[in-house]
Amino acid sequence: MSSFISNKRNAASLFLSSALAGGWYTATSALLSGQSEEFVPVVGAIVLAGITPLVMPLARSRTEAENHSMAQRLRAFDSHAIVNIVDTKGLLEEVNDRFIALTGYTREQLIGKPVSMLYDDAFKELAAEIRACLKRGDTWQGETPLRCANGRMIYTQITVMPMYDEQGNWTGSISARTDVTRANELLAERDTAETLYELRDDIWIVDAETRVFSYMNRSAMRRTGWSDKAYTAKTLDDLSDESGNDAILNACEELASSGEVITQLDTELLGKHFQVTIKMLQIGRAPGRFLIMLHDISDIIDEERMKSEFISMVSHELRSPLTSIKGSMGLLLSRAAGELPSKARALLEISHRNADRLVLIINDILDLEKIANGRLEFNLEDTDIVSLLRETGDANASLEQRFGVRIQIENLNTPIWLNTDPNRVIQVLTNLLSNAAKFSKPGDRILVRAEDDPNELRISVTDKGQGIPMAEQHKVFQRFADLSNSNRAAKGGTGLGLSVCKAIVENLGGKIGFDSREGFGTTFYFTLPKKTSQMGAKETAPLLREAS
Repeated sequence: MSSFISNKRNAASLFLSSALAGGWYTATSALLSGQSEEFVPVVGAIVLAGITPLVMPLARSRTEAENHSMAQRLRAFDSHAIVNIVDTKGLLEEVNDRFIALTGYTREQLIGKPVSMLYDDAFKELAAEIRACLKRGDTWQGETPLRCANGRMIYTQITVMPMYDEQGNWTGSISARTDVTRANELLAERDTAETLYELRDDIWIVDAETRVFSYMNRSAMRRTGWSDKAYTAKTLDDLSDESGNDAILNACEELASSGEVITQLDTELLGKHFQVTIKMLQIGRAPGRFLIMLHDISDIIDEERMKSEFISMVSHELRSPLTSIKGSMGLLLSRAAGELPSKARALLEISHRNADRLVLIINDILDLEKIANGRLEFNLEDTDIVSLLRETGDANASLEQRFGVRIQIENLNTPIWLNTDPNRVIQVLTNLLSNAAKFSKPGDRILVRAEDDPNELRISVTDKGQGIPMAEQHKVFQRFADLSNSNRAAKGGTGLGLSVCKAIVENLGGKIGFDSREGFGTTFYFTLPKKTSQMGAKETAPLLREAS
């Protein structure tokens, strides 16, 4: 026995291990004096509490005063520490009252159950490491999560010590924990506060009732000119001279009354353009607060404006001479200047087609800029969609010759009248037909259908081409979308057409979409509402506006 003590554990550890092997609550009188009837929680982690040096002297002296002092120390430790005992099979043998109070389990729910029930799956690897450490006779210390009865995870600083019987056989382990959940939360809050303070975005926290500022980060204080002492005496109303602040105030009021949690808006404030995010913070019955984040987008706005002006200028400057060139080539092709040699005529036809393509590209670019600026104009009038579809089919007959496809229009027996912009509808159809022809094989049929429902008209264009890969379908309506199988250089196009189509259809009160299966073809469709009120400019402002 003395050999085991000298090699593996000191006398104090042997005392604790022997006592714990008999159960969690044991009479201290059995070893100390034989007189006291006090039952104390014998804790292996006493060693960790720094009182191990006291145990053996107390055992030797066995005075009543010392026994009483020892019992008090044990009770004090037990009332503070969160302790459990686990056998060699990993089953819980005992837990103290603090463990029960913290986790919310009953003893019946824990005793005899695997200790692994207290941890999530991610802890399994660490559990194996701890077990190996204990079998070597070492003590393990660290931080581990602990699952409570209600499913909540808490975090504990834990020390796990092996236990042995009198023969030196490993009998299990005892764990002493301290709840560090709140400490971790405070550290996280401090880190969050430091991060918020250093952010380039302006951060405000405002009382939902009084509108008083309770927090501003460095960027917000610098922009408002208020110090950390000054802003706590300020309210949102102190920014009332700023026109953009009204939008923020209104958004806060709507957020509070609607029950929503978050909202966003763009506004101008303090001479800058901001994207504003407002989140309602409500914890229990405490007064609500608004977390307001202002992201400065002034540079982005300026860049977009300059880009828009440049594109508009270039497009207009290109379109005028291009129109003249295209017109001249058209006259030559019409034999206005006499008959042309066959080679010259073939070259001129190629040039004329490319001029047409350039005109379409420029028009797409201009339309996109008009859409972005809310200046895309619409002329709404009563339109027979059946006649319009036939007209579009005839106008795109050149696609049949160029790509060797056949355009077939179905379900057009009776007139279907809508109040819409016929030219814009033709623009959408032409784009869809052009795409279908480009991605079809010679000899394929392109099917155009009109489906008349009580509330809307659905127009679809179906091809039997290569289809759109599933992984890239989300990009279809994006500007300058270039799909992996599009081969834009060979087939022509800018990737702008579908983006323009989407804007046109949505401004006309409809929806646009597609169904596609790679290798089997694609169906693009769009809807137009039958209710005239949905087509009016007032209903679709700011983008939809009737031309004057």
